[in-house]
Amino acid sequence: MMRFKRLIVALAMAWLALTTMALAQDKIGVLMLHGKNPGSPNDPNFGSLKAKLDHEGMITLMPDMPWSARRYIDGNWDKAMAEIDSHVKTLRSRGATKIVIAGHSMGCPAAMSYAARSGNVDAVALLAPGHIPVFYMSVNATGSSIEEARRLVAAGQGDTRKDFNDNNQGRILQVRMTAKDYLSFFDPTSDAEMSVTAPKIPAGTAVLWVVGNADPIYQRGRGYVFDRLQDNPKSKYLEVAANHLTTPVVARDDVAAWIKAAVAP
Repeated sequence: MMRFKRLIVALAMAWLALTTMALAQDKIGVLMLHGKNPGSPNDPNFGSLKAKLDHEGMITLMPDMPWSARRYIDGNWDKAMAEIDSHVKTLRSRGATKIVIAGHSMGCPAAMSYAARSGNVDAVALLAPGHIPVFYMSVNATGSSIEEARRLVAAGQGDTRKDFNDNNQGRILQVRMTAKDYLSFFDPTSDAEMSVTAPKIPAGTAVLWVVGNADPIYQRGRGYVFDRLQDNPKSKYLEVAANHLTTPVVARDDVAAWIKAAVAP
């Protein structure tokens, strides 16, 4: 009888220990920032990654961002950062104790900028990074728009709204914004430029850079952004056989595994 009671007590204690451990486990929240117009935020490739992360038990959120097809482009960079902050708070309200921001294309500079500004992100996963103001400056169409916007701001006409040029994977698009708001997204010295933001990300934030070998940004290599990051042993530069659009689906298993490892104690 005594042995039976001891066994019951031991089982009860083991159950309590397991329950306590389960409650103490971190919940990973992943905010997914889609790429730029026109398919966002319903891109099936990025959606495939979301499904993978959901399957792994992560709390995911993929909101409609200011550069989506519906909103293209709404407001300024600071407004975008405020929206990201509100979404991070939503993840925390759903039980997330670890915050990861995963970006695709233009979602990447936004993810980096928020991580740098907030200092409160555990990891950043950048897939097929896009939106490169330093490159746009050398393209006649976008470069002329950046210069024009700068002239308007210098002349005190920063709130002037007009059509400016954007570059989406080599295609020149028109975007109607104020000169001041346009520069917040396109000036090569702004936080929207990844090479500017990279060294500002805290050393404690692990960064994954995933690039497809058929993506134009592949030619820029590690030196453009990744090597500008502060040292973190969990940060990783990953090349996959994919193009700009297919990188998220091709790399989804690697991304899920890296996120788990990056936020582990």
